[in-house]
Amino acid sequence: MSDSFDALSTFHLQRAGVRGTVVHLDETWREIRSQASLPDPVAQRLGESLTASALFSGALRFEGSLSIHLRNAGALRLMFAECTHDGRLRGIARMDEEAAHGAVDLRDAGARLAITIENSRTETRYQGLVAVESDSLARAFEGYFERSEQLPTHIMLAAGPAGCAGIMVQKIADANEDSGSSDADAWNRVGHLLATLSERELLELPVETLLLRLFHEEGVVLQPQRPLRFQCSCSRERVLGMIRALGRAEATAALDAHGNARITCEFCNRTYDVDRVDLAAVFASNPSAPGSMSTQ
Repeated sequence: MSDSFDALSTFHLQRAGVRGTVVHLDETWREIRSQASLPDPVAQRLGESLTASALFSGALRFEGSLSIHLRNAGALRLMFAECTHDGRLRGIARMDEEAAHGAVDLRDAGARLAITIENSRTETRYQGLVAVESDSLARAFEGYFERSEQLPTHIMLAAGPAGCAGIMVQKIADANEDSGSSDADAWNRVGHLLATLSERELLELPVETLLLRLFHEEGVVLQPQRPLRFQCSCSRERVLGMIRALGRAEATAALDAHGNARITCEFCNRTYDVDRVDLAAVFASNPSAPGSMSTQ
């Protein structure tokens, strides 16, 4: 199997009764990071969150998107990372401009961390709040799965200038009983083995090499890789929809003296030019649109 460093791989440790996911982001991460100039501490958290969103979406069977939101953590005012079921990723981070070094403190009293799943097939939305009790996103997510899903989980995340990566292993419920195995220590053993992995190895080793290096005695079964890529969901249609939601008065006020406005997507920096003709077309079918609307 050829290894890509923009891919998600799922695997099963047969002897241990454990399932897992590995994510590598290379070009995808560099493209997302290039959209804004971020201090290293903020970029690290964004890379870890993007990796985690891919890890978690890879462990689910759904159609839609899974996103991670982090607010008010030190210099970080807002961070958003999203992965869809078909491997499209995007993310942004907004900082307090007065912060000197961009330090991110997950233990800040105002910090809020959430996981949101939007299922497009069932048109349902679920959001779970993640308790932040340490300065590690990986530990916070482990606690979330333990408390909210009753699913023992080990997670490791790493992010650098050129790439980011992550691995997640989860204990399959009653796996030893179903297989007739008496290996009650299997889950602890997997955790100890994972703890021997360095961030450099996680970032640089191909997935097959990585898994054999860690779990060669546990019966590794590796599934085909799924590609990951950066792709923004913005479009001119969405921009015009946003303008319609603002209302005629606020949208008209946004035009410059020449009757034009330029809207830039925060995720991909793509620009959309809108003029009076566009506004007339937008509101022609809905002349009673409200004059304003609060936006986040």
